[in-house]
Amino acid sequence: MDGTLSLVLLLLFLWCLCSRRMERFELTAPAAFVLLGLLLGEGTGVLDLDLPHETVKALAEVTLVWVLFTDAARLSFRALRPELGLYVRLLGIGLPLCVGLGALVAAALLPGVSGWSALYVGAALAPTDAALGATMMVNPVVPARIRRLINVESGLNDGIATPLVVLALAGVSAAEHTAGPDATGHALVELAVGAAYGAAVGLAAGWLLRTALRNGWAAEDFAGAGVLALSLLGYTSALAIGGNGFVAAFVAGLAFGTTHGAPPRVLLYVEQTGALLSVLVWLAFGAVLLPEVFAHVTWQAVVYAVLSLTVIRMVPVALCLAGSGLDARTVGFIGWFGPRGLASIIFGLLAVEELTPAGARPVLPVIACTVLLSVLAHGLTSAPLANRYGKAAGPVTPAGAPSQDLPVRGMAAGGFHRNRGRRGPSPT
Repeated sequence: MDGTLSLVLLLLFLWCLCSRRMERFELTAPAAFVLLGLLLGEGTGVLDLDLPHETVKALAEVTLVWVLFTDAARLSFRALRPELGLYVRLLGIGLPLCVGLGALVAAALLPGVSGWSALYVGAALAPTDAALGATMMVNPVVPARIRRLINVESGLNDGIATPLVVLALAGVSAAEHTAGPDATGHALVELAVGAAYGAAVGLAAGWLLRTALRNGWAAEDFAGAGVLALSLLGYTSALAIGGNGFVAAFVAGLAFGTTHGAPPRVLLYVEQTGALLSVLVWLAFGAVLLPEVFAHVTWQAVVYAVLSLTVIRMVPVALCLAGSGLDARTVGFIGWFGPRGLASIIFGLLAVEELTPAGARPVLPVIACTVLLSVLAHGLTSAPLANRYGKAAGPVTPAGAPSQDLPVRGMAAGGFHRNRGRRGPSPT
């Protein structure tokens, strides 16, 4: 185990040394660690990540909590106001359409998948991950409002999809008789309790931190560690009172972000810590999850993966943006850049823990195939399509413009976490 840990730490340090150089090859950190996991795990046997299920579950849950909390806490409602109609279209109309269409296609195409399982597939593969298209997200040729639109959608749709994933898993468990027949009802109650509790925790914590900083009680150097603890506190304490911890973390982040009054570096500490864990998730995806599901991959899973990245994503985007004033080229560009990444992987890992092997077997290959195809397809097309679209779309972002945006979630091309404004013009 010590040797495996040392190898993982060495890989992190080596990536730190060459991450800027890898940008020239359009190699993002998620793609790099997936490939390293495959090569060093199943390929050569050098990397032995034979982790207990409890460890994998804890890693997935903590990573998702930090992702949900920080994505929500970074949200600036004032910055969203000019394009609020577009965000409502994408998140309020496009996302449900994507989940519904994904569920229908899953029920029709995938053997052994129907009902709650189909809803789980549709919901787990609906969230997008802007980090997989990081070179596009920092490309000043692409109009700022389009980068911001894609980024905000990516930052919020995982939190919105989480209740549907939780509800679907409860339904599948009930159908498998591994949970009581009222499991879905309990899940709905847990979601409601988690949302209410998360809002209370976020508002109270934000007010307390703002007051402590204003009166000089709190040291800014330690505030980041405090917020890191707060995000996990919202999750664990919600579980203790019978609420859903993931929803509590997301809603707590939204409430905290509107009230905390802390400098941006406070949340940056949480983001960078979460990015460190996301390295392990991507590495485990390549070393553990992919080899396991490859034995169960069917042609239907591959076809669904292709449809998920194209028809299932692009048709809802086109429908929800109809009449928005965006031209067809822009709508197609937004529709294509809906990579599936970290959230979908974590939802897949949660299914491993919540479902029996018979229940998880039909859905995991689909999620793994879709994420792997997205890593490759969006990684390869990010730069050329961004340049092609940007040149045809019009004016670029003026250099030095202030950023009012969410940072690109997860690991971008240059390292663990890089705000788009730190390399090139900021997308405002």
